[in-house]
Amino acid sequence: MRTTVTLDKDVERLLREAMHNSRAGFKQTLNAALRRGLGGAPPRPRRRPFVIRAQPLGLRAGLDPARLNSLADDLDIDAFLGRHRARPAP
Repeated sequence: MRTTVTLDKDVERLLREAMHNSRAGFKQTLNAALRRGLGGAPPRPRRRPFVIRAQPLGLRAGLDPARLNSLADDLDIDAFLGRHRARPAP
């Protein structure tokens, strides 16, 4: 239904604040406020459930996925030592 409504200044301010906080448009915010004020329950948006799909890591035998951080640390140490080994003087 389309209609013209004249809002008081304080009601307009409250409505604009609600629009800003909910990041919804004028129509949605006004309808939600009217539903709350008149005692009706607002419709709940349908949300798809969040699903995580597991993927195989494809690790070689003998690698423990719970110890990958220590493997990364060992590789970092090896790289550091390789860069900073004593070099012969020219």
